[in-house]
Amino acid sequence: MTDIISAPESRRPWSRRTRLGVDLAFAIPLFLLGIAWLAFDSIFAFGMEVWAAQGDKTRIDAASLAHMERLRTLLIALFVPLVLAAVFRARWTVIAHLLFALLVGGALTAERNEWDNDHHRPSTTCVRYSANC
Repeated sequence: MTDIISAPESRRPWSRRTRLGVDLAFAIPLFLLGIAWLAFDSIFAFGMEVWAAQGDKTRIDAASLAHMERLRTLLIALFVPLVLAAVFRARWTVIAHLLFALLVGGALTAERNEWDNDHHRPSTTCVRYSANC
């Protein structure tokens, strides 16, 4: 009799795709949790601080800088589960995290652009207007 020995199953996470149900069970709640955190942070943490500043430019600038730092930290922390999902070949989790990373990156870019436009100071090196400065 001939016994057929099957190849040993590999335990490496990248050897097989993650099942669709497990993938979606992680992708959907993590995406919704991220969107909820981003909305909560924008409305309550940043918005309420600006509201409480009552027009004080220094406090508004500090709140804006703190909000940009939180967005940057979120963007960096977002790539850890993204890399893990890519290693485990969880396609929908990777897609959801990439979409969320694009959303956070867009929000951070818009915030930085607004900051740069509000705090643009003309160059002080050129004194004469006729010197083509």
